[in-house]
Amino acid sequence: MTANELRKKYIEFFKTKNHVEISGKSLIPENDPSVLFTTAGMHPLVPYLMGETHPAGTRLVDYQKCIRTGDIDEVGDASHLTCFEMLGNWSLGDYFKKESIAFSYEFLTSKDWLALDPQLLSVTVFAGDENAPRDDESASYWKEVGMPEDRIAYLPASDNWWAAGPTGPCGPDTEIFYWVGEGMPGPGSNKGTDSDNWMEIWNNVFMEYNRIDENTLVKLPKQNVDTGMGLERTTTVLAGKTSVYQTEIFQPIIQGVEQLSGYRYGTAEESDRSVRVIADHLRASVFILGDPKGVVPSNVGAGYVLRRLIRRLIRHGKKLGIQEAFLPGLAQLVIDNFKAPYPELADNAEKILGELAAEEKKFGETLRKGEAEFEKLLPNLMKNPKKEIPGRVAFRLYDTFGFPIELTEELAAENGFTVDKAGFQEAEKKHQELSRTQSAGAFKGGLAEQSEITTKYHTATHLLHKALKVVLGDHVAQKGSNITADRMRFDFSHPAPMTKEEVQRVEDMVNQQIKRDLPVSMEIMDLEEAKNSGATALFGEKYEDRVKVYTIGDFSKEVCGGPHVEHTGLIGTFKIQKEQSSSAGVRRIRAVIS
Repeated sequence: MTANELRKKYIEFFKTKNHVEISGKSLIPENDPSVLFTTAGMHPLVPYLMGETHPAGTRLVDYQKCIRTGDIDEVGDASHLTCFEMLGNWSLGDYFKKESIAFSYEFLTSKDWLALDPQLLSVTVFAGDENAPRDDESASYWKEVGMPEDRIAYLPASDNWWAAGPTGPCGPDTEIFYWVGEGMPGPGSNKGTDSDNWMEIWNNVFMEYNRIDENTLVKLPKQNVDTGMGLERTTTVLAGKTSVYQTEIFQPIIQGVEQLSGYRYGTAEESDRSVRVIADHLRASVFILGDPKGVVPSNVGAGYVLRRLIRRLIRHGKKLGIQEAFLPGLAQLVIDNFKAPYPELADNAEKILGELAAEEKKFGETLRKGEAEFEKLLPNLMKNPKKEIPGRVAFRLYDTFGFPIELTEELAAENGFTVDKAGFQEAEKKHQELSRTQSAGAFKGGLAEQSEITTKYHTATHLLHKALKVVLGDHVAQKGSNITADRMRFDFSHPAPMTKEEVQRVEDMVNQQIKRDLPVSMEIMDLEEAKNSGATALFGEKYEDRVKVYTIGDFSKEVCGGPHVEHTGLIGTFKIQKEQSSSAGVRRIRAVIS
């Protein structure tokens, strides 16, 4: 079964269970300005898991592309991925454990769906602790559908408990595993007794508690189910493969790399690693560039992550001996492979290929500058009797000039030097800690920050968007935003820098609407009805048939998921700090409220 077939079957199955499809949300989270990318299938559902009413109802199903960049340097082994897809089904105060478990088991084992051998499945449930009891309820439902007792592992909270953060919604989860060992699993074999031979393919999270403090849990009035099936992993086991890179998800890219490099994948582990880096990073880069919200390579935020991915894959291409420009040709393979589930890739193909070609050329220039800088440093380095390049120097070459540590090591070796890798890693760690501090607010679990201040900032983006349209013209369209507890960033389409007078007019207009203390109201309506009513919607965004429309007095009306203040007087004073270019045809405003 191919990934496309699995994706289709999953959606079809849950539609038979009265779920509404909501697939295809942006990689830039609309409802979570505290993170750069959608890191889990739950991101688009955050406000609704927190209690808001979803326009499509209480039973939902989707497939969602995700990006996780916390371990980019680990990508290249047989399991780590930067870009992946999640298949999810959701119950918002509707069904709970019994139905969720029955649905999962039916989809996996029924001959009408995946037809997996039940003997090759095992599950885990929460073992209980001082705060919450053992999840015997989930275990009993697993037994009801036919799961043997010895295939059920009871594991601690570190394995089978999900939480939004130190406080807030949380609850036990049950994870489903597929046997990837030799032969058949023996009696008593499960994730708890034989971890290496069981691969997780599905996780069902049961949000039934609200954590008040470290020691206090109370039952939620409305219980939710949040599930996620890894498309790549499940495709792998269905195909009888041992690695996601052996599936049709990555094989077209790998075959393209083989043709360009003359290297045959599977020959040498170090070179295999480079092939896997190229395959993963290229897919991720194409997905990011093809997103409706228009991320392009830059030196900040999501654009910086994109640039890092592209440059890392170029570097590994050179390690394989590929000297000519190769990104656009390989990228077209990704577009062709994924344009059916993600039509925005074909729609934005020109942009994707153009940006990759430009970045590839730019990085070539970067490498030349880095080599020249190294040559400048060499006379002083030669004075070091240890013949060692300090870690801080190697990191400066990397951070300032984009010069990979691997290249620094190569040049060092050619001149009889070594590199202080420990010092480099320490400098890198300090840099990462600073970056995390500067972008504080992201939760590891991916649940949106819905604090009072970020809610004020989010509402202010609506006022800013409308003010820009009034001052500059109706051509203005939002191209992205990022919000922290300290500031907001808003990207919009406009062909030229704003004048000082235009900036001041926009700022004054926003503050005027705040002072008017306009009411903020929400209405759920059909998408076409929303557009016909004058509501602004993001160009290229994929919406459900029914959407939330937020109206701010007589000033602004937008299709949006939230969060918002109840009236504009709560926002405070709005101040534009900077207006600058973001990319070709896109401007950026940085602003604060006080």
